[in-house]
Amino acid sequence: MNENLFASFITPTMMGLPVVIIIIMLPSMMLTSSNRLLSNRFHTFQQWVVKMITKQMMSIHSPKGQTWCLMLVSLIIFIGSTNLLGLLPHTFTPTTQLSMNLGMAIPLWAGTVFLGFRHKMKSTLAHFLPQGTPIPLIPMLIIIETISLFIQPMALAVRLTANITAGHLLMHLIGGATLVLTSISPPTAMITFIILVLLTILEFAVALIQAYVFTLLVSLYLHDNT
Repeated sequence: MNENLFASFITPTMMGLPVVIIIIMLPSMMLTSSNRLLSNRFHTFQQWVVKMITKQMMSIHSPKGQTWCLMLVSLIIFIGSTNLLGLLPHTFTPTTQLSMNLGMAIPLWAGTVFLGFRHKMKSTLAHFLPQGTPIPLIPMLIIIETISLFIQPMALAVRLTANITAGHLLMHLIGGATLVLTSISPPTAMITFIILVLLTILEFAVALIQAYVFTLLVSLYLHDNT
């Protein structure tokens, strides 16, 4: 019986009910909050990460854009922790689901566009038609710019989904090949195992990089509209 490669991407259920809500809430449960005068190392590390993300993301924004600080910091921590937890054995990665990624991308993109039309109406509309455009090209450029605007949330969601899914599939394939080659050719199995270890390290980096890229693009959309 052939194994389904995409079985690990199916939403898990318990007693016939999906448990994806519990899985999505799990990363936030692992982040602690403390009111103690002396913080432990984990809490100090959390504070350092939040300060670094805030400095990196908010330095280019106007006061209106800086009001999104809590949203952007929460977003990058949530996506990064979810991606990392998905690398553990027998776990489910919610960010491999395009529906969930679209559910994050569309409201955030729509919020930035709404701010642009509310506070910078002329500047936002000017993006649809660059200055000095020849008259015959005006209708075509307006259509192209409109399509490029509405495709932004799809690009955000598809980029995150494709990168996380591709890495998980590749790890699954190499891991299966390593198990098969163990009884056939141990030296070859050792080589594939080393490749699997290196790929796992790479996936840890990809999990954090994709969270950063997703949040950075949302931040850039916000910067263009505030």
